[in-house]
Amino acid sequence: MSSKAPQAHEVTELGGTPEQEAYMRDIIDQFTVDTNYLNQIRDHFMAEMDKGLEKEGATLAMIPSFVEGRLTGKEEGHFLALDLGGTNLRVVLVTLEGQGKYKTVSSKSRVSEELKTGPMRNLCDYIAECVDTFLTEQGLEDQEVELNLGYTFSFPVLQSRINRGVLTTWTKGFACTGAVGKDPVLLLQDALLRKHVPVKVSALVNDTVGTLLSNAYNKPSTLAGLILGTGANGAYIEKFDKITKWKGSKASADEMIINMEFGAFDNERKILPLTRFDNKLDRESINPHAQLYEKMVSGMYLGEITRNVLTDMIDRELLLKRDENTSLAWSKEISRHWSFETAFMSNIEADNSTDYAHTKEILDTNLNLHDVTTTEARFIKKICELVGKRAARLAATSIAAIVKHCGIDADGCDIGIDGSLYEFYPSFEARMYEALTEMMPELTNIRKTIRLGLARDGSGVGAALTACVAARMEKIIA
Repeated sequence: MSSKAPQAHEVTELGGTPEQEAYMRDIIDQFTVDTNYLNQIRDHFMAEMDKGLEKEGATLAMIPSFVEGRLTGKEEGHFLALDLGGTNLRVVLVTLEGQGKYKTVSSKSRVSEELKTGPMRNLCDYIAECVDTFLTEQGLEDQEVELNLGYTFSFPVLQSRINRGVLTTWTKGFACTGAVGKDPVLLLQDALLRKHVPVKVSALVNDTVGTLLSNAYNKPSTLAGLILGTGANGAYIEKFDKITKWKGSKASADEMIINMEFGAFDNERKILPLTRFDNKLDRESINPHAQLYEKMVSGMYLGEITRNVLTDMIDRELLLKRDENTSLAWSKEISRHWSFETAFMSNIEADNSTDYAHTKEILDTNLNLHDVTTTEARFIKKICELVGKRAARLAATSIAAIVKHCGIDADGCDIGIDGSLYEFYPSFEARMYEALTEMMPELTNIRKTIRLGLARDGSGVGAALTACVAARMEKIIA
């Protein structure tokens, strides 16, 4: 299944004053990444992948996930997933039926502020209670065999086995005491034992690894899983003999999923086409000099890059300038950080009205820009297009790097992608394919060879599938 995003309607002619035209030509030049540049970025990406596989502490962390082997699509049974990472706690029962088919039932519970900041034991007891209640509702409370559970614990963890790790620090508003430096799996397992819940925490799961597996269950040729939404990351299947930094125990298979943590790609600023607008965003972000690639390709940041260009035009009196003092075009809203959302860009890019009526309406409704002219709306639309298109093209370099690094046979491969940008942003997928075609001219039919598709619910279905793989690995090694 491809993304279901609408088509982007691109601006072909600009119009405007000579000064506006000159400014726009410069902006187009800065945000355009040509084929030659794409290839250079891809090659640098591949070199950084090799460094990360070779040693710890590289910019691309290339973290072994401890998930070994591949799915066949024939796996069967009941598996649980638990997703803790924000305001809600989600418990999912995934019933694998073989032939790539599955059913899911889930429940959501709110995690109170008190639980987020109190003792870790209280949080684990609460989670165990939620799992217990859920199993009772599903009629599975008296299981004779323990159910395997995949735990998507969306916080920084140093993993040492598929079901072992140490919490390094809390993020996202959590600050439970007695957890940092401890293993979240053991803490949860203790709580489940205290409540006599027949569940074994079999796997600690990263959401990109889950995305890869949720795609692989019905598409066994899946090579990689990507998140292209608020943030950006990727995971792919690597041959064991290429993971030269591996110090772990004997493996149950000759392949392992690697969590790339590719949002940090090129933090050294060697290759990415950074503009002054990207530098401004980076400087003013909560994590300057970090996650540079993510800041150029993910949904959290694209609106702010666009706003930086628009405010620069306003400062130069090339946009929203009026001779009389009665202008309603100007508003304070556009001066606020993060006020121009990536969702506005999506809607503006999908606008195919001749006078840019939808674009004007979006600016009016959301930013109080009341009398934007058709020429100005056209410029604003063009800037959204430049930022959105660059993001898709840069995102494609990671896929090209993974595919080239791994090598693919005549059957090609599937790439599962989760995230709002890929799913909803106009023409994002088409623009990625365009870039892949340019980087891989040797492939005659890019869409048939590198099959991008929407992979939903890595933290639910993917986590349950990780628990399934963990149970299989345990049998092989035992």
